[in-house]
Amino acid sequence: QFGLLMEGFAGVLTPANLLWALVGVTIGTAVGVLPGIGPALTVALLLPITFRLEPSAALILFAGIYYGGMYGGSTTSILLNAPGESASLISALEGNKMARAGRAAAALATAALGSFVAGTIGTVALTFLAPVVADVATTFGPPEYVALMAVAFVTVSALLGPDLLKGLSGLLVGVTIGLIGIDTQTGQPRLVFGINSLLDGIDVVIVVVALFALSESFGHLLTGTGHSTVEPMRGPAVLSRSDLRRSWPAWLRGTALGFPIGSLPAGGAEVPTFLSYTVEKKLSHHPEEFGHGAIEGVAGPEAANNAAAAGVLVPLLTIGLPTSATAAVILTAFQSYGLQPGPQLFTESGPLVWTLIASLYVGNVMLLVLNLPLVRLWARLLTIPAYGIYAGVLVFATLGAYAAGGTTVDIVVLCVLGLLGLLMRLAGIPVAPAVVGVILGPLAEQQLRRALTLSEGDPAILVSGPITIGLWTIAALSLLL
Repeated sequence: QFGLLMEGFAGVLTPANLLWALVGVTIGTAVGVLPGIGPALTVALLLPITFRLEPSAALILFAGIYYGGMYGGSTTSILLNAPGESASLISALEGNKMARAGRAAAALATAALGSFVAGTIGTVALTFLAPVVADVATTFGPPEYVALMAVAFVTVSALLGPDLLKGLSGLLVGVTIGLIGIDTQTGQPRLVFGINSLLDGIDVVIVVVALFALSESFGHLLTGTGHSTVEPMRGPAVLSRSDLRRSWPAWLRGTALGFPIGSLPAGGAEVPTFLSYTVEKKLSHHPEEFGHGAIEGVAGPEAANNAAAAGVLVPLLTIGLPTSATAAVILTAFQSYGLQPGPQLFTESGPLVWTLIASLYVGNVMLLVLNLPLVRLWARLLTIPAYGIYAGVLVFATLGAYAAGGTTVDIVVLCVLGLLGLLMRLAGIPVAPAVVGVILGPLAEQQLRRALTLSEGDPAILVSGPITIGLWTIAALSLLL
């Protein structure tokens, strides 16, 4: 495999492919920063205009956008409390508190360095462990997924709300939104109230933008934040020794959680980021800082996010199974070039695959070079008047929502959900569990129904193996603790 990887580097280290990698990571970082415009949408928009490119160049571009989006998503989370990606929700919790305390540069620096460390380790794991991890992932059946979702639900509800009841309330709001549309098994419409545009459900991009970006903007409109969203940045735009000492163990732990869970079908990046936050909160020597700007609460989840991004490519490349929206669009890109990801891809299109994997190493280095020197530049956004920032957030959020669906109904839904998010904030109900409910609720329902179909209605199948019992035990302990 090492020899094949070296051949991949020979393929990617050409002027043309290096240029495409640079374009990809730059666009990816930019769209990650903009609320509502994520890598999946960007790749989808670029698909028609890249058909004239060589397959390797197009896939290098898309992979750069994917990785860059993971980096950039933390920027608006930290500076504006408006995540550009659902996997960046946790970064907003502690990162924005750090920014409000004048430590935006440290938060952005630990996010960038953690992303680099996790992305590199994740890519190494992708290179050498992909077949093994894919074999483990294929052993998961519906009962295991139900138990995994239960762990995620309990963790989110217990840790992201002021209390368990409000956390569960936010989660249930999200699950309800996620159930809107046609029931895939019965074909019956649910919660659409006669509106045909809702039959396909509500795009998760619109939900994330509405509950975070719009409700945040509406909240500032009500309270009147003056001319600065946060206090001016203090200190150097680098990590101090103390911050580095607190960050690097969190980076490694986040990577250890992110890659294997990201490799699981339906694992995604959301579950490991929330679990990483849980772990850091329990292991921290400064638990009193959590909720007020703990740097571990940024370092661990950001590392988990980027490691999961590498993990998502394992089932995509080895068994042809996309586990995220961006991976699904990239799968479409493969198919448009007559390539079918799966076990035969490494043998039939080996040079292309190894060039793509090598480009991830190159892209990670490019992203670090692009992001670290710009930390102070990003932090200068703090000096822009609040009304200017949130006016821009509203514009880009609306454009992103319209681009995601392309109808005026999407704008109406965006505004309605934005007002719902505002009411939740005023009632003290956290919006982060709601977004997790939107993403994981339909998946949990689908896997639960599959499990009960397999067992002919016997719920004992949900605790039928050591993995499920272990996961349910973790969920119970999380609930109690």
